[in-house]
Amino acid sequence: MPAVDAARSFRISAPCSSANIGPGFDVLGMSLSLYLTLDVWINTPETKEAFEMTYSGEGAKDVPLTPEHNLITKTALYVLSANGINQLPRNLKIHVHNPIPLGRGLGSSGAAVVAGVLLGDALGQLNMDKNRLLDYCLMIERHPDNVAAALMGGFVASYLRELDPEDTDGVPASESLLDIVPSPNMPQPPNGIAHCLQLSWAEPIKCIAIIPKFEVATAKARAVLPTHYERHDVIYNFQRLAVLTTALGQNPPDADLIYNAVQDRVHQPYRKTLIPGLPEILSTITPNKYDGLLGIFLSGAGPTILALATHNFEAIAEAAQAVFKANNIDSSYQVLTVVHDGATCKAL
Repeated sequence: MPAVDAARSFRISAPCSSANIGPGFDVLGMSLSLYLTLDVWINTPETKEAFEMTYSGEGAKDVPLTPEHNLITKTALYVLSANGINQLPRNLKIHVHNPIPLGRGLGSSGAAVVAGVLLGDALGQLNMDKNRLLDYCLMIERHPDNVAAALMGGFVASYLRELDPEDTDGVPASESLLDIVPSPNMPQPPNGIAHCLQLSWAEPIKCIAIIPKFEVATAKARAVLPTHYERHDVIYNFQRLAVLTTALGQNPPDADLIYNAVQDRVHQPYRKTLIPGLPEILSTITPNKYDGLLGIFLSGAGPTILALATHNFEAIAEAAQAVFKANNIDSSYQVLTVVHDGATCKAL
């Protein structure tokens, strides 16, 4: 294995993501054109200390910057430890720039986990392919929709495999292996924890992210969901999910087909108590009223609303913002595109 302390520099980019996508709860995800980036230097003139980590952008005042506590470096330490490398390279500098809003349903933690896995792979010069990198991601983030989208790119469907009992040693039963601080000789993940498939996406479809200025913790958003569902609600989602995965790849997009296919009865109705204005936004912003609109739904666990549209972006965003404003919530919006390159690591 090459020396981990060899002088080099590189940039890791991981896109933000939206998950669930209407009826696709814990199934569908898409990577979007807003990137978490890590600039990394090892034993170069930029490395003036044994370890230095700086951070700019969203969360800059609050994110811990010590290796054992920052999510990105904790993840990298796990990847290294699982491959017999129990320390970071000497003379390491990392600068993180994060434009992804934290706790808003745009996959900020998923991007951090993906970036951390790529960082561990690059620091250890392990040269793992993306399928193997996904296994490591899923030891940290137990829901594949966000991390599969951020890692692989594009519009992605995924599921966790039912592993044979002999393959489950070391697989966390909790949300994350990093509930504990990484320690020496941590377990490698089994091969093939999940399967994912990149689906077709029609190029004219853009994503309007309407981002309210408050956070919803994923754990809290999951806590409001029921443990059992009525059969007719499950069938309702299955029917729409089967149609939606093809409809979003058709060009030109069919607004009536997509708008009805993004309806959901599994998670959005139960999260309305956490997001003031959600029922009104979902029921009043329709293709009949706003030309160019194709569908509108919660991004991930929220509170960000994602609207799919081909044009008329400003009017659609302002309509949702007006509802938030009526509920005393400030918001912003960005028009994003689905990106297909996924996470990358390239020399600086």
